[in-house]
Formats: sequence, C-alpha cells, structure tokens
Amino acid sequence: MQFATIANMAAQTANKPVIDWMGFIVVAVVTLVGAGFVVLMYSLGVRLTAISSDNAASPNTAAKWGSWVCFLFCGLAVAAGIILIVPVFYKTVMSWFGVTV
Repeated sequence: MQFATIANMAAQTANKPVIDWMGFIVVAVVTLVGAGFVVLMYSLGVRLTAISSDNAASPNTAAKWGSWVCFLFCGLAVAAGIILIVPVFYKTVMSWFGVTV
C-alpha cells in the first residue's frame, strides 16, 4: 500500500473511534470464561483421578469416569479454540454444516 493511500485512509477515519470497545469487552469476557473453564475442568479431572486412585478397599469408579469426562471437556474446549483460530480448520468445519466462509 502506498503512503498516499494510507494517509487518505487515516484522514477518513480521523473522526471515527479507532477501537471498538464493545467488541474488545466481548473478546475479553469470552477469553476469561474460556480459560477459566479449561483450568476448572483440568484441575477437577486431576483431583478426581487422585481420588479414584486412593488405596481404598473398593476403587471409586464414579470418580474415575468423572475424571475422564472432565479431561474430555477440557480437550474439546482446546480443540474448539484451535478450530476458531486456524483458518483452514475453521473453513473445513464450517463447510460440514453448509456454511460458506
């Protein structure tokens, strides 16, 4: 892009806000909630794994299954984040649902 084009674009947007603050707040909140979810699921999975492997007379199978479910949710959240970030993956997944990107 040439300097004159950049200068013209800057002059046209001089009266418009540079940052979309509402979009910024939405991204910040979704990021915090998503990160909190991944940390919660992983730590709960680790805790349930520790409970299920205690030296008790009978193994706690509910805790073992709960730990696997927590790790599954954690992995799904990470996979969803990667799909949203990487354009090739995003286009592929959206085409499965008939959405043209």
